Amino acid sequence: MSRVYLDHNATSPLRDEARTAMLRSMDVVGNPSSVHTEGRAAKATIETARTQIAQAIGASNADIVFTSGATEAAALALRGRDLVASGLEHDAVTAWITPSLLVKDGRVGITEAEQSVLQLANSETGLIQDVTGVAVSDITQGFGRVPFAFDWSGVGMAFLSAHKFGGPKGIGALIMPAGTDLAAQIKGGGQEMGRRAGTENIIGIAGMGAAAEAAQKDLANGRWDQVAQFRNILEKAIETEAPDTIFVAQDMKRLPNTSCFLTQGWKGETQVMAMDLAGFAISAGSACSSGKTRGSRVLQTLGYADELASCAIRVSLGLNTTKDDVLRFAQAWTAKRNRKMTAA
Repeated sequence: MSRVYLDHNATSPLRDEARTAMLRSMDVVGNPSSVHTEGRAAKATIETARTQIAQAIGASNADIVFTSGATEAAALALRGRDLVASGLEHDAVTAWITPSLLVKDGRVGITEAEQSVLQLANSETGLIQDVTGVAVSDITQGFGRVPFAFDWSGVGMAFLSAHKFGGPKGIGALIMPAGTDLAAQIKGGGQEMGRRAGTENIIGIAGMGAAAEAAQKDLANGRWDQVAQFRNILEKAIETEAPDTIFVAQDMKRLPNTSCFLTQGWKGETQVMAMDLAGFAISAGSACSSGKTRGSRVLQTLGYADELASCAIRVSLGLNTTKDDVLRFAQAWTAKRNRKMTAA
């Protein structure tokens, strides 16, 4: 049978709208910094995408600074700033900030929002946080899946990456008010309003803009509601056959597509390999942390012991996931789990 891709939090397939926009942009010859006709055409491609993203995210065009991805955008936002964060944040944040904020019952305790970094949604567990008024928010997993408007949120800055919502890899953006006092970390040219030097990745930018526009339409049309139903069907099927399975944040507000669960004594990496051989792509946590033998810092922050945290897997659905896909996965996973428990 055909393989089933259930790792959309790591990356989502390229949308048709993004592919079309990227192919069109490949025929744009000019350098966007050039003033001649060809250069202006290249610049227009960038500005069209900037408008698409601004409208999708609820920001002004001048607020959008293109980067190579969310990791670079996070570095641009966080470097040299005195901010606080929790252990739930992605490594792109904790590389700059030592986690200090406490987490209780899945909620991050914030006393001064304007000094805090807080993700909209967690990539491993799907946990959603209230980011109202925080200094910086990682909206990478939440954008296009849950409602968010930058201009209504009171968030100082936000960052995201295109490949999480059907755009190409290697392109992202920092959302920041145009007057924000923030020095460029990549210098050498005046591109991106002086925030990020270097000739723009026109092909990636075009794809990101088209994907953002399409993602916002899908959210508005309620397509993720059906995904949530399939996620619930998956969890119910597993609970029925393996009632000792621990589902992380199951009763909390979380992304509609994400299920993180633990099986005592069965390492997450082993489960990933077993399911890969069975034809299913899943993960043992954040793709950026793959290959690490230690348990998930996110799960440890939520109170799970290291040994148990190392037994977690994440199944993340997409808009093209079907009911049959999740039922096939549940059947294959429980069969392997039962064999594992019998052999133990």
